[in-house]
Amino acid sequence: MRIAIPSAAPGGLDASPEAHFGHCYAFTMVDTEGDEIKNVDVLVNQGHEQGGCLAPVMQLKQAGVDILIAGGMGARPLAGFQQVGISVYFNEGAATVGQAVELVRKGQARVFGPAQVCGGGGDHGGGCGGHH
Repeated sequence: MRIAIPSAAPGGLDASPEAHFGHCYAFTMVDTEGDEIKNVDVLVNQGHEQGGCLAPVMQLKQAGVDILIAGGMGARPLAGFQQVGISVYFNEGAATVGQAVELVRKGQARVFGPAQVCGGGGDHGGGCGGHH
């Protein structure tokens, strides 16, 4: 299983998760098999320039991601992940990428849903467009 986590530079298991998936420095890619972490890679985020909100969705799909662990995103990219078959989980405020992965592996992270989507107010603005 391949898990992606939006990460601060330089990425990796000890990196801080970024609050919003579309504007992270990179995605830490964690390959797991059973209870073991088999491989950790860092994929630099291509951002929103080409393809708008769905560009990071397609970048992760092409990288073979099965699960994304995120702290925030708009409704449009969430729908994009659902359409391409990538499950999205809330990072539950984990301090490191490694902690976020463990929360999901242990079943302690919620499936990302309407309660976690960035809405029309608060710190994130509305939908994807409020995150630039």
